[in-house]
Amino acid sequence: MAPVKKGILERLNAGEVVIGDGGFVFALEKRGYVKAGPWTPEATVQYPDAVRQLHREFLRAGSNVMQTFTFYASDDKLENRGNNLKVTGAQINEAACDLAREVANEGDALVAGGVSQTPSYLSCKSEADVKAIFRKQLDVFIKKNVDFLIAEYFEHVEEAVWAVEVLKETGKPVAASLCIGPKGDMHGVSPGECAVRLVKAGAQIVGVNCHFDPMTCVETVKLMKEGVEKAGLKAHYMVQPLAFHTPDCNCQGFIDLPEFPFGLEPRILTRWDMHKYAREAYNAGIRFIGGCCGFEAYHIRAIAEELAPERGFLPSASEKHGSWGAGLEMHTKPWVRARARRDYWENLKPASGRPQCPSMSVPDSWGVTKGHADLMQQKEATSKEELEQLFDKSKTH
Repeated sequence: MAPVKKGILERLNAGEVVIGDGGFVFALEKRGYVKAGPWTPEATVQYPDAVRQLHREFLRAGSNVMQTFTFYASDDKLENRGNNLKVTGAQINEAACDLAREVANEGDALVAGGVSQTPSYLSCKSEADVKAIFRKQLDVFIKKNVDFLIAEYFEHVEEAVWAVEVLKETGKPVAASLCIGPKGDMHGVSPGECAVRLVKAGAQIVGVNCHFDPMTCVETVKLMKEGVEKAGLKAHYMVQPLAFHTPDCNCQGFIDLPEFPFGLEPRILTRWDMHKYAREAYNAGIRFIGGCCGFEAYHIRAIAEELAPERGFLPSASEKHGSWGAGLEMHTKPWVRARARRDYWENLKPASGRPQCPSMSVPDSWGVTKGHADLMQQKEATSKEELEQLFDKSKTH
């Protein structure tokens, strides 16, 4: 029999570093297995080999957590705006659990089942209606016996609290991750207050994911930690940011940038940026450190390499990666061999190679959120007339 793995809380209580995985939605979209727009995870059923391979890459890079590819897998999202998949949320979620467990069993990784924000909440459905959606997803996670649960990618703490309350019904450890920045959620609730509400709802791990770059996310989690400690509560902390630089973002994050989602590549962080992020997160007291959209396996490997002294080992993928460019010592060109040193890569200021492009953008800033007519969702496909109205409106922002 395989040895019993330590659970997520057992690891965090012992002060261990837990490394998450990366952004499946963006990674698989670039590989041709996810459709940008709906961003739904039917690839678990349609292209399981692609999902399995990405899990394996993150495991080899150092991930301790195989997060089920169940992002936006609620039935209301799968049916939103003409997204007719002919596959159910239950089928997607079951396949996702099986794939994550298969790969987790190949190493010392845990399986986390995840739920995300829903179109029903944006359309002002009731608490009971939204919770029913989460419970339907939860049935699969219970059946497949995931190791812990994550409520992730919530713009509104109210909906995240509802998710946590449902996930707590299982008795499994619960993490809650909001996609917010230092200014708080989309209704103006501060990061500290958001964290307090999540902990009081039953989350043992709180933090942020997506929407902002690593340093902004670390700063946001610091504010959450301050709020929790000021309230006399205790929690563990997690951070899973974008792999894109977002200094020009407003409170809505990167989806307000004009480059979202198909022109973001110039903003990608280098592996050396990830070293800085990992150290900053660790020094802030965050012990669950991973990534979201834009993260590839080499980014996760950089986190694992930076925190190898604390973890006591390097990831398997480091066998093909010399520390701080050491492998360049074997290069044929002498000027490239001269780059085989830490100070070179730590101090490099990469050029974009785009002389006619600005260094920053102006976010769209439509300023709409839950309760606004523009965010009411529907099963029907977006009509030509509705698109024309949006095109006209975009010219005034």
